[in-house]
Amino acid sequence: MADNYAIIEESGGQRIVNVDDQILIDLYEGGEAKAGDTITIDKVLVAGPVGGDAKIGAPYIKGATVTFEIIEPMVKGDKIFIYKFRPKNTYQRKTGHRQRFTACKVTGINA
Repeated sequence: MADNYAIIEESGGQRIVNVDDQILIDLYEGGEAKAGDTITIDKVLVAGPVGGDAKIGAPYIKGATVTFEIIEPMVKGDKIFIYKFRPKNTYQRKTGHRQRFTACKVTGINA
């Protein structure tokens, strides 16, 4: 396990990340970003060493950032199916959806 961890706010939710983790985030720049580019997120809620004292923000830690390196600009997620059905009527609809993500690697946590 890495030395530092952070809890960040991303895509309307909270995620815990460590250095060298690979995660999927919401599509960045419409998939037009280049592999190797860096992304900096400053919405850090908690950061600190594993098993030690952590800094807790209210709601964010001032000056804390997490940097990512883009591995793959666009990755498609699993396909989900939406099925609509009304009993006693001849109404059936089936549609599918594949969410698009950006694959990133955490390169640094600055708290």
